[in-house]
Amino acid sequence: MSRPPLPPFTRETAAQKARMAEDAWNSRDPVRVSLAYTEDSRWRNRAEVFQGREAIIAFLTRKWEKEHAYRLIKDLWAFDENRIAVRFQYEWHDAAGQWYRSYGNEQWEFDEHGLMRRREASINDIAIAEKDRRFHWAAPGPRPADVPGLGTDPF
Repeated sequence: MSRPPLPPFTRETAAQKARMAEDAWNSRDPVRVSLAYTEDSRWRNRAEVFQGREAIIAFLTRKWEKEHAYRLIKDLWAFDENRIAVRFQYEWHDAAGQWYRSYGNEQWEFDEHGLMRRREASINDIAIAEKDRRFHWAAPGPRPADVPGLGTDPF
């Protein structure tokens, strides 16, 4: 299976890969998201370390059972050959209705077919008031083109 754009990445193809990942994650469909990864993809997400598509599906299923009304923005930070680094923010609320904004960085490594074989994510959550939310498009679904990315917003 091939998942263009393929490495080596240019600024344009790396940004495209980040937006494709953003759109897939905003679908909140664990199976759809898992297809961007190799069968034996290795992940570190916060303190969890695991490997393989089945583990990815299980992880994402748990994640989106907890994180309601999830909306994510990813921005390209750096790229080189078959690696991409992104920074991201996402908003969600828990079962009690408390809203959070999660900030993080991811490092991605791709195989020659454009599938991600390694993902490392560091993430911090900050409780926010509902009135302080920034991401308001219909969820699940991709961010509309008229909603800007992270830009220069420091937090």
